[in-house]
Amino acid sequence: MKLQDYDFSLPEELIARKPPNKRGSSRLLVLNKELEDSMIKDFVEYLNPGDLLVLNDTKVLKARLDTRKPTGGFVEVLIERLLDDKCALAQTRSNRKILKGDSIIVEGSSVEIKILDKEGSLFKIQFSEDPKEILDIYGKVPLPPYIKRIADKQDEARYQTVYANEDKENSVAAPTAGLHFTKAQLKEIEQRGVEIVYITLDIGLGTFAPIRAEEVKNHVMHSERVSIDKEAADKINRVLNSDSRVIAVGTTVLRCLESVYIKFNKIKPYEGETDLFIYPGYKFGIVDSLLTNFHLPKSSLFLLVCAFGGTQDLKSAYRHAVEQNYKFFSYGDAMLINKCDG
Repeated sequence: MKLQDYDFSLPEELIARKPPNKRGSSRLLVLNKELEDSMIKDFVEYLNPGDLLVLNDTKVLKARLDTRKPTGGFVEVLIERLLDDKCALAQTRSNRKILKGDSIIVEGSSVEIKILDKEGSLFKIQFSEDPKEILDIYGKVPLPPYIKRIADKQDEARYQTVYANEDKENSVAAPTAGLHFTKAQLKEIEQRGVEIVYITLDIGLGTFAPIRAEEVKNHVMHSERVSIDKEAADKINRVLNSDSRVIAVGTTVLRCLESVYIKFNKIKPYEGETDLFIYPGYKFGIVDSLLTNFHLPKSSLFLLVCAFGGTQDLKSAYRHAVEQNYKFFSYGDAMLINKCDG
Protein backbone atom coordinates (compact mmCIF):
# COMPACT_ATOMS: atom_id res chain seq x y z
CA MET A 1 0.00 0.00 0.00
CA LYS A 2 1.64 3.20 -1.24
CA LEU A 3 1.31 6.51 0.57
CA GLN A 4 1.02 8.32 -2.76
CA ASP A 5 -2.34 6.62 -3.31
CA TYR A 6 -3.74 8.74 -0.46
CA ASP A 7 -2.84 12.11 -1.90
CA PHE A 8 -5.40 14.59 -3.20
CA SER A 9 -5.46 18.16 -4.42
CA LEU A 10 -6.65 20.75 -1.90
CA PRO A 11 -6.93 24.45 -2.80
CA GLU A 12 -5.33 26.69 -0.17
CA GLU A 13 -8.50 28.77 0.15
CA LEU A 14 -10.38 25.75 1.56
CA ILE A 15 -8.14 25.58 4.63
CA ALA A 16 -10.03 27.21 7.50
CA ARG A 17 -7.70 29.73 9.16
CA LYS A 18 -10.33 30.99 11.63
CA PRO A 19 -13.24 29.34 13.43
CA PRO A 20 -16.73 29.96 12.03
CA ASN A 21 -18.39 33.11 13.33
CA LYS A 22 -20.71 31.04 15.50
CA ARG A 23 -19.94 27.70 17.14
CA GLY A 24 -22.25 25.04 15.74
CA SER A 25 -22.79 26.72 12.37
CA SER A 26 -20.50 24.51 10.26
CA ARG A 27 -21.55 22.32 7.38
CA LEU A 28 -21.84 18.54 7.65
CA LEU A 29 -21.21 16.02 4.87
CA VAL A 30 -22.89 12.68 5.58
CA LEU A 31 -21.54 9.47 4.03
CA ASN A 32 -23.97 6.56 4.29
CA LYS A 33 -23.95 4.70 0.97
CA GLU A 34 -24.87 8.03 -0.62
CA LEU A 35 -23.54 11.53 0.08
CA GLU A 36 -25.78 14.09 1.73
CA ASP A 37 -24.99 17.77 2.29
CA SER A 38 -26.26 18.87 5.68
CA MET A 39 -25.41 21.13 8.63
CA ILE A 40 -23.85 20.32 11.99
CA LYS A 41 -26.91 21.85 13.71
CA ASP A 42 -28.91 18.95 12.22
CA PHE A 43 -26.49 16.26 13.48
CA VAL A 44 -29.06 15.13 16.06
CA GLU A 45 -31.36 14.04 13.22
CA TYR A 46 -28.90 11.29 12.32
CA LEU A 47 -29.00 9.81 15.84
CA ASN A 48 -31.39 7.20 17.22
CA PRO A 49 -32.67 6.79 20.78
CA GLY A 50 -30.36 4.32 22.54
CA ASP A 51 -27.26 5.36 20.60
CA LEU A 52 -24.13 6.19 22.59
CA LEU A 53 -22.09 9.29 21.72
CA VAL A 54 -18.49 9.13 22.93
CA LEU A 55 -16.54 12.38 23.42
CA ASN A 56 -12.89 13.11 24.28
CA ASP A 57 -12.86 15.47 27.28
CA THR A 58 -9.17 16.39 27.16
CA LYS A 59 -8.32 20.08 27.48
CA VAL A 60 -5.77 21.98 25.39
CA LEU A 61 -2.79 23.47 27.18
CA LYS A 62 -1.53 26.90 26.19
CA ALA A 63 1.56 24.96 25.22
CA ARG A 64 3.52 27.51 23.17
CA LEU A 65 6.04 29.69 25.04
CA ASP A 66 8.28 32.52 23.87
CA THR A 67 11.64 32.43 25.64
CA ARG A 68 15.09 34.02 25.41
CA LYS A 69 18.62 32.80 25.87
CA PRO A 70 20.83 34.81 28.26
CA THR A 71 22.42 36.26 25.12
CA GLY A 72 19.02 37.52 23.93
CA GLY A 73 18.43 34.93 21.21
CA PHE A 74 14.79 33.94 20.72
CA VAL A 75 13.67 30.36 21.42
CA GLU A 76 10.14 29.08 20.83
CA VAL A 77 9.20 26.22 23.15
CA LEU A 78 6.29 23.93 22.35
CA ILE A 79 5.32 21.57 25.16
CA GLU A 80 4.60 18.00 24.09
CA ARG A 81 3.83 16.55 27.52
CA LEU A 82 3.95 17.59 31.16
CA LEU A 83 5.81 14.97 33.17
CA ASP A 84 5.35 16.28 36.72
CA ASP A 85 5.16 19.58 38.63
CA LYS A 86 8.56 20.70 37.28
CA CYS A 87 9.45 18.82 34.10
CA ALA A 88 8.08 18.46 30.58
CA LEU A 89 8.98 17.16 27.13
CA ALA A 90 9.13 19.85 24.48
CA GLN A 91 10.17 20.86 21.00
CA THR A 92 12.29 23.96 20.56
CA ARG A 93 12.86 26.24 17.60
CA SER A 94 15.65 28.81 17.40
CA ASN A 95 18.29 30.18 15.07
CA ARG A 96 21.07 28.44 16.94
CA LYS A 97 21.14 24.91 18.27
CA ILE A 98 19.85 24.29 21.80
CA LEU A 99 22.12 22.04 23.87
CA LYS A 100 21.83 19.96 27.00
CA GLY A 101 22.65 22.18 29.98
CA ASP A 102 21.40 25.41 28.39
CA SER A 103 19.04 27.71 30.26
CA ILE A 104 16.38 29.98 28.79
CA ILE A 105 14.04 32.56 30.32
CA VAL A 106 10.30 32.85 29.65
CA GLU A 107 9.67 36.25 28.07
CA GLY A 108 8.10 38.79 30.42
CA SER A 109 9.14 36.86 33.52
CA SER A 110 12.06 35.61 35.57
CA VAL A 111 11.02 31.97 35.08
CA GLU A 112 13.97 29.81 34.07
CA ILE A 113 13.80 26.68 31.93
CA LYS A 114 16.75 24.29 32.02
CA ILE A 115 17.47 21.88 29.17
CA LEU A 116 18.07 18.60 30.97
CA ASP A 117 18.44 16.07 28.19
CA LYS A 118 17.51 15.07 24.64
CA GLU A 119 14.92 12.32 24.25
CA GLY A 120 14.54 11.46 20.59
CA SER A 121 13.33 14.58 18.79
CA LEU A 122 12.28 16.22 22.08
CA PHE A 123 14.04 17.89 24.99
CA LYS A 124 13.38 17.12 28.62
CA ILE A 125 13.12 20.50 30.29
CA GLN A 126 12.75 21.70 33.89
CA PHE A 127 10.85 24.81 34.99
CA SER A 128 11.88 26.87 38.00
CA GLU A 129 8.16 27.17 38.86
CA ASP A 130 5.02 25.09 38.32
CA PRO A 131 4.78 24.66 34.52
CA LYS A 132 0.97 24.61 34.44
CA GLU A 133 0.84 27.98 36.17
CA ILE A 134 3.50 29.35 33.83
CA LEU A 135 1.68 28.11 30.73
CA ASP A 136 -1.59 29.55 32.00
CA ILE A 137 -0.01 32.99 32.43
CA TYR A 138 2.51 33.16 29.57
CA GLY A 139 1.54 30.37 27.20
CA LYS A 140 -0.18 30.71 23.83
CA VAL A 141 -2.71 28.41 22.19
CA PRO A 142 -0.74 25.91 20.05
CA LEU A 143 -2.61 26.32 16.77
CA PRO A 144 -1.77 23.71 14.11
CA PRO A 145 1.02 24.71 11.71
CA TYR A 146 -1.29 24.81 8.67
CA ILE A 147 -3.33 27.67 10.18
CA LYS A 148 -0.28 29.88 9.64
CA ARG A 149 -1.03 32.64 12.13
CA ILE A 150 -0.40 33.53 15.75
CA ALA A 151 -3.18 32.58 18.16
CA ASP A 152 -5.39 35.38 19.45
CA LYS A 153 -7.85 35.74 22.34
CA GLN A 154 -10.65 34.18 20.32
CA ASP A 155 -8.65 30.97 19.93
CA GLU A 156 -8.44 30.51 23.71
CA ALA A 157 -12.17 29.80 23.68
CA ARG A 158 -12.75 28.42 20.20
CA TYR A 159 -9.80 25.99 20.05
CA GLN A 160 -11.34 24.23 23.05
CA THR A 161 -14.45 22.06 23.32
CA VAL A 162 -17.29 23.28 25.56
CA TYR A 163 -16.97 20.04 27.55
CA ALA A 164 -13.18 20.09 28.11
CA ASN A 165 -12.39 18.82 31.62
CA GLU A 166 -10.42 21.33 33.72
CA ASP A 167 -8.61 18.43 35.41
CA LYS A 168 -7.44 16.99 32.08
CA GLU A 169 -5.48 19.92 30.64
CA ASN A 170 -2.85 17.78 28.93
CA SER A 171 -3.28 18.12 25.16
CA VAL A 172 -1.35 20.24 22.68
CA ALA A 173 -4.07 20.00 20.04
CA ALA A 174 -7.85 20.03 20.24
CA PRO A 175 -10.10 17.03 19.54
CA THR A 176 -11.43 19.09 16.66
CA ALA A 177 -14.62 17.16 15.81
CA GLY A 178 -15.89 18.22 19.24
CA LEU A 179 -15.33 21.92 18.53
CA HIS A 180 -18.63 22.00 16.63
CA PHE A 181 -20.85 21.29 19.63
CA THR A 182 -22.57 23.87 21.79
CA LYS A 183 -23.89 23.05 25.25
CA ALA A 184 -27.42 23.50 23.90
CA GLN A 185 -26.82 20.95 21.15
CA LEU A 186 -25.41 18.40 23.60
CA LYS A 187 -28.56 18.85 25.69
CA GLU A 188 -30.71 18.36 22.59
CA ILE A 189 -28.83 15.13 21.82
CA GLU A 190 -29.51 13.79 25.31
CA GLN A 191 -33.18 14.77 25.04
CA ARG A 192 -33.40 12.57 21.95
CA GLY A 193 -32.54 9.56 24.13
CA VAL A 194 -28.86 9.41 23.19
CA GLU A 195 -26.44 8.86 26.07
CA ILE A 196 -23.15 10.76 26.17
CA VAL A 197 -19.99 9.38 27.76
CA TYR A 198 -16.48 10.79 28.04
CA ILE A 199 -13.12 9.15 27.54
CA THR A 200 -9.70 10.83 27.36
CA LEU A 201 -6.90 10.78 24.82
CA ASP A 202 -4.24 13.44 25.42
CA ILE A 203 -3.24 14.66 21.97
CA GLY A 204 0.46 15.15 21.35
CA LEU A 205 2.50 16.92 18.68
CA GLY A 206 2.76 13.67 16.75
CA THR A 207 -0.77 14.20 15.48
CA PHE A 208 0.75 16.70 13.00
CA ALA A 209 3.72 14.50 12.09
CA PRO A 210 3.78 13.62 8.38
CA ILE A 211 4.09 10.04 7.18
CA ARG A 212 7.52 9.74 5.59
CA ALA A 213 7.48 6.04 4.68
CA GLU A 214 6.53 5.30 1.07
CA GLU A 215 4.98 2.03 2.22
CA VAL A 216 2.13 2.87 4.58
CA LYS A 217 2.70 -0.18 6.80
CA ASN A 218 6.23 1.03 7.63
CA HIS A 219 5.01 4.20 9.36
CA VAL A 220 5.68 4.33 13.11
CA MET A 221 2.81 5.97 14.96
CA HIS A 222 3.38 8.37 17.85
CA SER A 223 2.29 7.33 21.34
CA GLU A 224 -0.45 9.13 23.28
CA ARG A 225 -2.01 8.66 26.72
CA VAL A 226 -5.53 7.22 26.93
CA SER A 227 -7.95 6.79 29.81
CA ILE A 228 -11.35 5.11 30.15
CA ASP A 229 -13.05 4.97 33.55
CA LYS A 230 -15.38 2.22 34.78
CA GLU A 231 -18.58 4.19 34.22
CA ALA A 232 -17.73 4.84 30.56
CA ALA A 233 -16.57 1.24 30.02
CA ASP A 234 -19.79 -0.19 31.48
CA LYS A 235 -21.99 2.04 29.30
CA ILE A 236 -20.03 1.24 26.14
CA ASN A 237 -20.21 -2.51 26.81
CA ARG A 238 -23.97 -2.31 27.36
CA VAL A 239 -24.41 -0.74 23.93
CA LEU A 240 -22.11 -3.31 22.34
CA ASN A 241 -24.49 -6.00 23.59
CA SER A 242 -27.51 -4.26 22.05
CA ASP A 243 -28.73 -3.14 18.63
CA SER A 244 -27.75 0.48 19.30
CA ARG A 245 -24.70 2.23 17.89
CA VAL A 246 -21.45 3.54 19.31
CA ILE A 247 -20.72 6.89 17.66
CA ALA A 248 -17.22 8.33 18.08
CA VAL A 249 -16.77 12.09 18.01
CA GLY A 250 -13.33 12.38 16.48
CA THR A 251 -10.47 10.13 15.47
CA THR A 252 -8.98 10.38 18.97
CA VAL A 253 -12.06 8.69 20.44
CA LEU A 254 -11.98 6.00 17.77
CA ARG A 255 -8.28 5.27 18.39
CA CYS A 256 -8.79 5.17 22.15
CA LEU A 257 -11.72 2.74 21.97
CA GLU A 258 -10.14 0.47 19.38
CA SER A 259 -6.85 0.40 21.31
CA VAL A 260 -8.54 -0.84 24.47
CA TYR A 261 -10.74 -3.29 22.55
CA ILE A 262 -7.69 -4.87 20.90
CA LYS A 263 -6.07 -5.29 24.31
CA PHE A 264 -9.01 -6.89 26.13
CA ASN A 265 -11.49 -7.92 23.39
CA LYS A 266 -13.97 -5.63 25.15
CA ILE A 267 -13.89 -2.22 26.80
CA LYS A 268 -12.40 -2.18 30.30
CA PRO A 269 -11.29 0.63 32.60
CA TYR A 270 -7.80 1.50 31.40
CA GLU A 271 -5.04 4.06 31.69
CA GLY A 272 -1.99 3.75 29.49
CA GLU A 273 -0.46 4.55 26.12
CA THR A 274 -1.55 3.81 22.57
CA ASP A 275 0.43 3.89 19.35
CA LEU A 276 -2.28 2.21 17.29
CA PHE A 277 -1.95 3.03 13.59
CA ILE A 278 -5.20 2.46 11.72
CA TYR A 279 -5.04 2.23 7.93
CA PRO A 280 -7.06 0.46 5.22
CA GLY A 281 -7.43 -3.23 6.00
CA TYR A 282 -7.96 -2.67 9.73
CA LYS A 283 -11.00 -4.51 11.17
CA PHE A 284 -12.98 -2.30 13.56
CA GLY A 285 -14.43 -3.83 16.71
CA ILE A 286 -16.25 -1.03 18.51
CA VAL A 287 -17.28 2.06 16.56
CA ASP A 288 -20.27 2.14 14.19
CA SER A 289 -20.20 5.80 13.10
CA LEU A 290 -17.60 8.55 13.21
CA LEU A 291 -17.99 12.33 13.31
CA THR A 292 -14.77 13.93 12.14
CA ASN A 293 -13.34 16.94 10.33
CA PHE A 294 -11.65 16.84 6.91
CA HIS A 295 -8.01 15.79 7.07
CA LEU A 296 -4.70 16.45 5.32
CA PRO A 297 -3.66 14.51 2.24
CA LYS A 298 -1.34 11.57 2.94
CA SER A 299 -1.88 11.91 6.71
CA SER A 300 -2.45 9.15 9.26
CA LEU A 301 -5.90 10.63 9.92
CA PHE A 302 -6.92 10.46 6.25
CA LEU A 303 -5.77 6.82 6.18
CA LEU A 304 -7.88 6.18 9.29
CA VAL A 305 -11.08 7.56 7.76
CA CYS A 306 -10.39 5.62 4.55
CA ALA A 307 -10.11 2.46 6.64
CA PHE A 308 -13.38 3.27 8.38
CA GLY A 309 -15.56 4.41 5.49
CA GLY A 310 -13.89 2.68 2.53
CA THR A 311 -11.07 4.21 0.50
CA GLN A 312 -12.96 4.80 -2.73
CA ASP A 313 -16.02 6.23 -0.97
CA LEU A 314 -13.84 8.57 1.09
CA LYS A 315 -11.91 9.75 -1.96
CA SER A 316 -15.21 10.46 -3.73
CA ALA A 317 -16.53 12.28 -0.65
CA TYR A 318 -13.40 14.44 -0.45
CA ARG A 319 -13.67 15.31 -4.16
CA HIS A 320 -17.27 16.35 -3.51
CA ALA A 321 -16.19 18.39 -0.48
CA VAL A 322 -13.61 20.27 -2.57
CA GLU A 323 -16.09 20.88 -5.38
CA GLN A 324 -18.68 22.18 -2.90
CA ASN A 325 -16.17 24.39 -1.04
CA TYR A 326 -16.30 22.65 2.33
CA LYS A 327 -13.70 24.01 4.75
CA PHE A 328 -10.89 21.69 5.82
CA PHE A 329 -8.90 20.86 8.96
CA SER A 330 -9.25 21.93 12.59
CA TYR A 331 -11.55 24.95 12.17
CA GLY A 332 -13.28 23.47 9.13
CA ASP A 333 -16.50 21.60 8.43
CA ALA A 334 -17.47 18.12 9.61
CA MET A 335 -18.18 14.73 8.12
CA LEU A 336 -20.35 11.91 9.50
CA ILE A 337 -19.13 8.52 8.28
CA ASN A 338 -20.90 5.23 8.81
CA LYS A 339 -18.61 2.21 8.95
CA CYS A 340 -18.31 0.43 5.62
CA ASP A 341 -19.34 -3.23 5.48
CA GLY A 342 -16.33 -4.34 3.47
